[in-house]
Amino acid sequence: MSKIIVVGANHAGTAAINTLTKLSKDNEIVVFDRNSNISFLGCGMALWIGNQINGSDKLFYSNKETLEAQGAKINMEAEVNKIDFQAKKVYATLKDGSNIEENYDKLILATGSIPVHPKIPGMDLENVQRVKIFQDAQEVIDKLENEEIKNVVVVGAGYIGVELAEAFQRHKKEVTLIDAMPNTLSCYYDKQFTDLMDNNLKEHGINLAFNQKVNEMKGENGKVKAVVTDKGEFPCEMVIVCIGFMPNTNLGKDNLDTFKNGAYLVNLQQETSIKDVYAIGDCATVFDNSIQDKSYIALATNSVRSGIVAAHNVTGHKLESIGVQGSNGISIYDLKMVSTGITVERAKTMGLDVEYTDFEDLQKAEFMEEDNHKVKIRIVYDKKTRVIVGAQMASKHDMSMGIHMFSLAIQEKVTIDKLKLLDIFFLPHFNKPYNYITMAALGAK
Repeated sequence: MSKIIVVGANHAGTAAINTLTKLSKDNEIVVFDRNSNISFLGCGMALWIGNQINGSDKLFYSNKETLEAQGAKINMEAEVNKIDFQAKKVYATLKDGSNIEENYDKLILATGSIPVHPKIPGMDLENVQRVKIFQDAQEVIDKLENEEIKNVVVVGAGYIGVELAEAFQRHKKEVTLIDAMPNTLSCYYDKQFTDLMDNNLKEHGINLAFNQKVNEMKGENGKVKAVVTDKGEFPCEMVIVCIGFMPNTNLGKDNLDTFKNGAYLVNLQQETSIKDVYAIGDCATVFDNSIQDKSYIALATNSVRSGIVAAHNVTGHKLESIGVQGSNGISIYDLKMVSTGITVERAKTMGLDVEYTDFEDLQKAEFMEEDNHKVKIRIVYDKKTRVIVGAQMASKHDMSMGIHMFSLAIQEKVTIDKLKLLDIFFLPHFNKPYNYITMAALGAK
């Protein structure tokens, strides 16, 4: 019998606990989490804030009672203060204020990520908000009932920022989206695709303020009143700061090997540089198949898989990660965009020599006159080996399942030439005989 301690119980931690309890009933599993809830699906937060779903109840898929019924001991609102990796001891403060120490045989770190907090004047003003956990979203929703809040500024035009801009506009607020980059979603898409999202937001009345650096939050009587950038000033009664996340690795950064951004370096079994210590989820690296190297990609899907992998290895069932591609998607005012792997722009910054092929066409045959939208696709491939390394798709049609094929193609090193003759079925209800995937591949140089 082994004693396994898990620090953190959100997506990665919950996946690990679920797997640990299924693989072995003999081990003692002790969990510490500093939050008051488990498994909050932050990906649904903007939908909740924007009243597109009925409340937050279904944004949770597990809880303390469920995990304890499976055999784990769960300590909620418990802060781990220190870990002695040599003595294999965890020191924590429990909800009642008492301090305890626990020995472990195996340790799983699932401490997640924390929002980047820019060091600019005014960040401590009232109504300058961050949105990461359930309590953050609830606080924003409560404040939106205040009729004095008419103008909302969102700082950061990544996925969360764009989703929140839509959510606030659905509340009939005047919304300004600020970013230092020239467009939205620049980490995930090339300009031909980000332009689609930019225009989509502008058509729905959202003010875009790009290529601007935020210098200050101006306040009055302790409350935020404006955001000041290097190019202008934007009046507001609420500011949402979502400029990114960083791995939460304070507990082990002085003992465990880390990536350039501070994430714990792990192997394909999720083990860190210290034996019997594993790291999963947003606090750890992943192996990115699109660049064939370790990277940092903070996604709930990656977190869940890493938790499953670690739990197997901790219990003696060898299992290795097959790597990830960073597959992702977004839907804003019915414009759906999905991507996987790397973009042309990212390839340039990394010094990679790639080619790409674009195509745009209707989803279905022309005679299908209802619910037949255009789909835009880009496939990125290595110029020398011709192996596919990325793909992007956009449409008002739900073509999202197509990106899974490209994810597998990157993982399995499929070439653009092999894709040209891929057996893709045709039926007018679904697609065209000369479909956009085939046509894009045939158009490759």
